Amino acid sequence: MYLKEWSVTFDVVIVGGGPTGLFLACELRLAGVRPLLLERRPDPDLADKAHGLAGQVVRLLDHRGLFERCGGQGAPAPAPGFFFGGMPLPLHVLGEDNPMHLLPVNQRDLERVLHERAAELGADVRRGWDVLSVSQTDDRVDVVVRAPDGTGTTLTARYLVGCDGARSLIRKQAGIAFPGVSDDGVVDRSALIGPSDRFRLVPGGRVVIDGLGEIPAHFHRTERGVFTLLAHDPERPLVSTSEWEDHSAGDAPGTGAPMTMAEMEDSVERVLGVRLPLTAPPEGAPTMLRRLRGRNSRLADRYRAGRIFVAGDAAHVSHGPTLNLALQDAANLAWKLAAALRGRVPEGLLDSYESERRPSGERVLMHTRAATALMAPGSDVTALRLLLSELLGRTENLRAIAALMAGTDVRHDMGEEHPAAPTGWFAPPLDLTTGDGRARRLAELLRDGRPLLLDLTGTNELAVVAEPWSRGVRRVTATAGDAPAPALLVRPDGYVAWAGDDPDTLKAALTRWFGPA
Repeated sequence: MYLKEWSVTFDVVIVGGGPTGLFLACELRLAGVRPLLLERRPDPDLADKAHGLAGQVVRLLDHRGLFERCGGQGAPAPAPGFFFGGMPLPLHVLGEDNPMHLLPVNQRDLERVLHERAAELGADVRRGWDVLSVSQTDDRVDVVVRAPDGTGTTLTARYLVGCDGARSLIRKQAGIAFPGVSDDGVVDRSALIGPSDRFRLVPGGRVVIDGLGEIPAHFHRTERGVFTLLAHDPERPLVSTSEWEDHSAGDAPGTGAPMTMAEMEDSVERVLGVRLPLTAPPEGAPTMLRRLRGRNSRLADRYRAGRIFVAGDAAHVSHGPTLNLALQDAANLAWKLAAALRGRVPEGLLDSYESERRPSGERVLMHTRAATALMAPGSDVTALRLLLSELLGRTENLRAIAALMAGTDVRHDMGEEHPAAPTGWFAPPLDLTTGDGRARRLAELLRDGRPLLLDLTGTNELAVVAEPWSRGVRRVTATAGDAPAPALLVRPDGYVAWAGDDPDTLKAALTRWFGPA
């Protein structure tokens, strides 16, 4: 029975059950594919890791109905402020041009929501399965695995996606290089702590610390390092420091010694110049004591090797918002794999995963390294920060940095452009009145993950063109007061593939992205 079960050839095997792998499984199920997800850990990872999502990815989760399930309320609203290199960004001055949306969700809670959603969609998620090796031919991928009972076997898949982290076995075995740089001169320490009467949060994102005074709560740079306090949960704030090697204590414990609360206190004192006694979180609450020495910035030299793809940390790592990148990798890849499995893949569609997603990875690595440089100690860096602060006082510069941080500054090549709404950008957050008279947000029409032709023309001309694709492309008629174009063709990953009212260019776009009629 066991051998018979595993004689099946799977459409897609996903290796790695973190947020990237789980979201990819959800997206594939929405596209009609039944993936098999293999995760080496027998139980969910409850470690305290990322503490939120920022930028365009928040709107992507809203497209799938996951924004509210992750703690958001209503529709995502732009954040009035953010930080770059520890410098405050007054984003409220951008008004409707502000692209920075925030979702303060812990990674373990995000994984829980995605696991629940994958189960609802019928995805096959198997824990305790260890992938030992992979190999491929022109028409399949063979995956050697060890089952939870220790039994070894070989699975076969038409495609395989490595979502197995920065040390990805899949990436290595596929022969994909992972070039980059390592900065071993930075030591980051973090701890979840309990409430304290030595510091008090005050309005405006600031904190008052006894013996020091009022400072920014998020990032506070001194000539000795950076101190950060995040208080999404006042009962267990997150305290962290960054110290550069020359400014860290010479007798600081090495990477082999366990991190302690006393070490965290010493680091805070070195950075701030005052002693801040720290206590553990309340009993039963999650805890964390973490020390990271060095910062890596690496980007896979390609995202595809034959029938093997990489996504998430297997494709890019940095001391920055790589989780934001990872979920968008999954959304971009899933519908393209589904098209290939249906045998209706347009020329170059699978290769467009790399050509579209890798530039975003390059941008994130660039701006996270720049942000790290801006927080380093030294009078030269202080002068650079003063200059940048002046430049950010200009709205056009602030708008550019906000787009960079949000991931909205990379345009995909879609060919035809509409002068008022260039294609290749993420779909705008439109408020609509659909043909049945209902008030709907565009995000609500994208819940099923299908391509969408949003027809605002009030005629049937585009309907005639789109009808041969109606089994795959959903057409919705509506009106909108602030529509950027008479009609929009939105891909499953949320990007506008076409805009306008010309039937011939619509037909070309449908053929390019979704195959022949």
